[in-house]
Amino acid sequence: MKGSTAYRSIQRRGLHIGLLPEIAAAIDPSTPITLDHDLDVLPEAGRRLTVGRYAGHVDDLAARLWAAGVRPGEHVVIYKTANADHWMLACAVSRIGAVVVNLSPALDAATVGVLLGRVGCPTLLTDGPTLDRLAEVPLADLTRRVVTSAADRPGTVSLAGLAGAPRVRPVLRPLDEAAVITHTSGTTGIPKLVVHTPRTQAVRLVPQWRLLALMRRRETVAIHVPFVHSRMVAAMSLALLRRYPVLLMRENDPAAVAEHLLAHRPAFIEALPNSLMEWEQLTADPRMPFASVKVFSSTFDAIHPGTMSRLLKSSTRRGALFFQIYGQSEVGPAVGRAYFRPFAHKANGRCVGWPMPKGAARIRVVSRDGRRPTEHHPGRIEVAWPGLAKTYHGEQERYDGNRKGAWWGTGDVGYVTRLGCLHLLDREVDMIPGVRSSLEIEDVVLGALGELSELVVVQGPDARPVPVICTHDDTPLDPARWRAATTAFPQLADPVQIPQAELPRTATLKVQRLALARRFEQQPNRPDTTPPGPAAHVTDPKG
Repeated sequence: MKGSTAYRSIQRRGLHIGLLPEIAAAIDPSTPITLDHDLDVLPEAGRRLTVGRYAGHVDDLAARLWAAGVRPGEHVVIYKTANADHWMLACAVSRIGAVVVNLSPALDAATVGVLLGRVGCPTLLTDGPTLDRLAEVPLADLTRRVVTSAADRPGTVSLAGLAGAPRVRPVLRPLDEAAVITHTSGTTGIPKLVVHTPRTQAVRLVPQWRLLALMRRRETVAIHVPFVHSRMVAAMSLALLRRYPVLLMRENDPAAVAEHLLAHRPAFIEALPNSLMEWEQLTADPRMPFASVKVFSSTFDAIHPGTMSRLLKSSTRRGALFFQIYGQSEVGPAVGRAYFRPFAHKANGRCVGWPMPKGAARIRVVSRDGRRPTEHHPGRIEVAWPGLAKTYHGEQERYDGNRKGAWWGTGDVGYVTRLGCLHLLDREVDMIPGVRSSLEIEDVVLGALGELSELVVVQGPDARPVPVICTHDDTPLDPARWRAATTAFPQLADPVQIPQAELPRTATLKVQRLALARRFEQQPNRPDTTPPGPAAHVTDPKG
């Protein structure tokens, strides 16, 4: 079987991740899959697999889940330690016709308890250490059964104890029914459970299938995406169907990442924007860990132009490019654009791209105040195409409130230029009076001050925009350099510097802006706006 044949079949019949490893093995069972860590559920499998062996492990685990009592149509919540076996287990759940519910290990126990209740008595697939974190959650009332993938606990069903279970025939989910459920980042509260069907998952492959055609040779694809993320489905599907060797990475520490990149020399890197920002320091490594990279790809969030430029300059590949895709869990990839080495540093970070070719999403910007959406009067960004998520599980009214016929309201604000480029200015809930775009300020200042590792502009208690800054190694920032870099933004309050580790983040490493802003609101009697913990205003010692 050829990859293109399998891709066309998936577009007709839907993407069933439970069949994907088997399909990929039929294309080429020898395609390598390399991990940077051991699989918790199958530690004896090692870190160097092939697609053929991977497919065998998925079949084995599906048999064990069947033996544990899981049946077609049931919901299986996978909430466990971050590990590449999460995606393997998700494929196994899907292979027996059950509905996968991916929960990030970054979620706290209280949130998980709420989501288990929303799903409605699912099977919980977890591991011992993660189960220990749920000690205060009434699992007996909220779940049908608890299955452990590693480090067993009393009262649970152990997958290890079901080794050798008879293999079972695959069961497919209906084309337009729930197959995989992921969750939103939870920047504004309890995450929403986003329902994906075999059809919507297949449709979302269309834009990126063309992107991967840029790689004309069979070279390694490095994937560093949370294993629970909806993007993981597309990233793994596309790489396996095109027979690219895969490097699946969990480690985020730049030193560890450098070693893996040097050992495997990937031509394509798929990672979240915040991970790439953290790895930016590797561009100064004399060993040049990014030298082999032809394509950097980042999805769902905009990335700062300075980061793109430094990454591209660290590649020695001719025609290296950075492809940015804007989208959400609910819509998949909406628009995209490529940046090339000579011009990336001049890019407008608010331009997130153009609609992609035939078969991809459509976008529009609608008025918020009765005026035609423009740069100075931005509107609400909406997306329409068959790849939209089916619903929010357990919250249909909330889903319906965001959907107007074929169009989905993203919650983002922006405008479309005369050339058709979508400019994203802010999340509507993050907008600050008197500030055109917090994200634009962040782009400009981060580009000017290389010592900054992060900058987030949030609304302070007096409605002024407060810049919260982090520096590399938490080095104090020179006040004079800050003033020089922010002369175009006189509305900014004095910056507040905190350690980067103190930034509240979501499971996908997004900064929780509202949570950060609430830290200021909780201190109405303080004479300054410094949040709790080790933090300081950047002030001029002479002033």
